[in-house]
Amino acid sequence: MPHATTLAAIDLGSNSFRLEIGSYEHLQIQRVEYLKETVRQGNGLDDERNLSPEAMERGWACLARFGERLRGFDPQRVRAVATQTLREARNREAFVQRGSELLGFPIDVISGEDEARLIYRGVVSQLPMSDERRLVMDIGGRSTEFVLGHGVQAEALASYRIGSVAWSMRYFPQGVLTAEAFANAELAARAVLDEALDTFRPGSWDCAYASAGTANAVGEVLIANGRSQGVIDRDGLDWLLQQLLRAQTVDRIRLEGMREDRRPMLAGGISIMRAAFDLLGIDSMQIAQGALRQGVLHDLIDADLPTGDLRTASVQALANRFAVETAHGRHVADTAQHLWREMTGSTQPQHHLLEWAGLLHEVGQRINRSDYHRHSAYILQYSGAKGFAEDELLHLALLVLGHRGKLKKVEDFISQAPGAMELLALRLAVILCHARQAPQLQGMQLLRRGASFTLRAPAHWSQQFPQSAHLLAEEAEAWSRTPWKLQLLLD
Repeated sequence: MPHATTLAAIDLGSNSFRLEIGSYEHLQIQRVEYLKETVRQGNGLDDERNLSPEAMERGWACLARFGERLRGFDPQRVRAVATQTLREARNREAFVQRGSELLGFPIDVISGEDEARLIYRGVVSQLPMSDERRLVMDIGGRSTEFVLGHGVQAEALASYRIGSVAWSMRYFPQGVLTAEAFANAELAARAVLDEALDTFRPGSWDCAYASAGTANAVGEVLIANGRSQGVIDRDGLDWLLQQLLRAQTVDRIRLEGMREDRRPMLAGGISIMRAAFDLLGIDSMQIAQGALRQGVLHDLIDADLPTGDLRTASVQALANRFAVETAHGRHVADTAQHLWREMTGSTQPQHHLLEWAGLLHEVGQRINRSDYHRHSAYILQYSGAKGFAEDELLHLALLVLGHRGKLKKVEDFISQAPGAMELLALRLAVILCHARQAPQLQGMQLLRRGASFTLRAPAHWSQQFPQSAHLLAEEAEAWSRTPWKLQLLLD
């Protein structure tokens, strides 16, 4: 990476949106600027899991301001990630599309596991080098992440749909703080987190760290009141619970170190933290300085490019795990990209999602060869592959699902030209590689005019490749039942 590179990470959390700008130099990232706005999107999900218009407008307004600050930044050095609220929101596409335009950079809705991985990366980036076994817990607005790692390497990741905003709304809906409400909130939190015991057993770590969100809110109060020196322990949590019960309502909480924007969700966060301490046998946790946004910054360095090593490594890992025939996958991937460039006139050397779909289209064959495309799609969508946003995995899954058979199952995906062109390129590549060899593409053209595609082959091609010609004729028939048309000019 070049000397003194400027990087930016945007964290679209359930309670706050954050922008962290850093300068990478001499193998370290130094903070240049940090902006935070409390948008409370997590409060804006209705019973149908749709973001309210007001919540969307709050988020868009914040992203527009962040976008002004980021004008002129290298797109390869900026990454925006969204977490649990947008994972849940049914209308997230509308928010993400407009939000990306206002920000000036694409927004990735990341999986819970990838969020956990990035949190761990951010936490350890602020810690001294060590061989210790580490537990990291991050209680956010609508999700809680646990990570178990050894030194700098994350080894176990988990994300649970439980957070300070959600729990405060559910168990303290009017801001009333009673012993009964806390008991119910803790009991419910233990029920959600109970399965964590299978992985995060007491004694499996040397040191525990609490990151961001609730940890910072609790830690700041304990430190301001002389109850802690950067550590959250059981005594401190018990003392804080008594202060909240004494206040009786959220509006009457008066504590040194308590910031106004954190007061409404403190009760829910404390309930979850107390439940985690009891369930996992935690006596104390150090307050970590690193968080998700630092993890995103370091991920930009580690992978260098957003489309770089991490996702490539994940693709290779999936191919290895499911014993994919690498040479055939490469033939399909290269052919699909060639056809896509022919069709679009693009000079882009690689279309990464199309390439990865070609490489991985047969991952489901180990499960069932006759219906493997459906198994392949399921594996890709739910693999939690590191470095991929959930939307990217869904995109890959739809490409692979539609690479053979009828097109009705992906009719929404091909309703727009980009999806139709990608899928056509992949389906044609699979046909042309049916003999599991690199096809002869010299003189072959694929053109698009409006809703019509034309595949032109050189003279005598159909006599030389009769089976390919037959399969292409069937493919043209399949597309005739869609809004698109595939015309074959085969001699």
